[in-house]
Amino acid sequence: MDGAGHARGAGAGLSGAYPRVVGFATLDTRVAEPGIVAAAGRLGVPVTGFPAGELAGVVVPHPSEVPLAATGTASVAEAAALRAAGPGAVLLVPKRKSRRVTCAIAGFAPFRLHEVTTIARLSPLTCGYIAGEPGTPHIPTPHTTADMDTHTDSPHAGSHLHDLRHHGDAEVRDEKLIDLAVNVRTATPPDWLRERIAHSLVTLAAYPDGRSARAAVAERHGLPTGRVLLTSGAAEAFVLLARALPVRRPVVVHPQFTEPEAALRDAGHEVGRVLLREEDGFRLDPAAVPEDADLVVIGNPTNPTSVLHPAETIAALARPGRYLVVDEAFMDAVPGEREALAGRTDVPGLVVLRSLTKTWGLAGLRIGYALAEPDTIGLLERAQPLWPVSTPALVAAEACMSRAALAEAEHAAHRIGTERAHLLAGLAEFDEVRTVAAAEGPFVLIRIEGADAVRERLRLLGFAARRGDTFPGLDRHWLRLAVRDRATTNRFLQALDQALLLGG
Repeated sequence: MDGAGHARGAGAGLSGAYPRVVGFATLDTRVAEPGIVAAAGRLGVPVTGFPAGELAGVVVPHPSEVPLAATGTASVAEAAALRAAGPGAVLLVPKRKSRRVTCAIAGFAPFRLHEVTTIARLSPLTCGYIAGEPGTPHIPTPHTTADMDTHTDSPHAGSHLHDLRHHGDAEVRDEKLIDLAVNVRTATPPDWLRERIAHSLVTLAAYPDGRSARAAVAERHGLPTGRVLLTSGAAEAFVLLARALPVRRPVVVHPQFTEPEAALRDAGHEVGRVLLREEDGFRLDPAAVPEDADLVVIGNPTNPTSVLHPAETIAALARPGRYLVVDEAFMDAVPGEREALAGRTDVPGLVVLRSLTKTWGLAGLRIGYALAEPDTIGLLERAQPLWPVSTPALVAAEACMSRAALAEAEHAAHRIGTERAHLLAGLAEFDEVRTVAAAEGPFVLIRIEGADAVRERLRLLGFAARRGDTFPGLDRHWLRLAVRDRATTNRFLQALDQALLLGG
């Protein structure tokens, strides 16, 4: 291995998948370089130097003109690694470049071709190939989520080039993958909440009575009950808004959760879009929203960008005769819920939507709520069917409003922040990856050239990531990643490195 490249060695697959590093190898003129000496010292291994002429005689899989002209060998990293490893060695990881180093790993592959471990499935494809070169093996794609996009035949989908009905659950449906595509907190619901829900099953013979849950939500936000409407998840609220509100010029701020626009279009509305830009950090400029918009929808923190907009910036969108809909489905994942508008009564036309499915793991139960002026709540309520929220969901809603539950959610928000920082730090090690660094939600948005292909390679490695091209304002080069625990993140970062290697 070219010693200067060891900093990325673990990410390239050393940890747990290959034998320990036994030595560094490079040009003899480089063995005393401080970076190589320091890296070798940390690992307690020797550094071997080879003359340029000796390395020039090693056949390398990935020749390059620049090192050939400078040293006489077409790849110092690969030649040194193969020469040091000795006869019979193979290139376990081809040369990998960053701004600072070039690294390659050679040795004796510790796998059998039919092993099913993550690295063993991939390693035979990485050894000695760069995608697109002659002889590159075909990478099978046993599954693609495009096959599951069942709503693209709607009258609106084709004209807007985004599948607004595609959501993260489609990435993991019918697949045994580590899930970074869905933003539901792992290890949920907690035991105490499961028990409360299970106990409610003895009352299923009675029709649901939402008064107690509605009062609990109102108390949690310091509002009268007339400002609260319980819904079958936040998704139902978007449908109610689209069908019940008397609006003519709705506008959705993108990129964001696509269900609001889909619901508006399904209700026959023509929907305007305000597209936030990466160069602006996907931050809201209130002046970009048309003055004549009578309904404006924005998420905070926004899915998928994870940007948390200042509450007053969003409140500045309020106008007489305008509904301002703020999707706060992920606000309880923000410590202190700073920038929340839930509970505000001084913003005209404000409608705040909350979901209990993300933090509490209740996506299968469907429970959320809307907070708005009583007249608006009345319009939405009249558009609901009878008994729209089940008894178990009502019990869960009331339980999640308790002081103990709110304290638990706050603790989880702090933990998510710590794990998100770890994920972002790991992603920063990749020159190919650009992140939306201002992330404040339980997910991050990243840009990789050809991310759609990287996503399919990640699937082969056992990880599901959320495609970005279904969000207006994004394209195939974007992925959304849910924040997970440190061990899962570390495994994902290794898989990402392998997926990038497959792309050359």
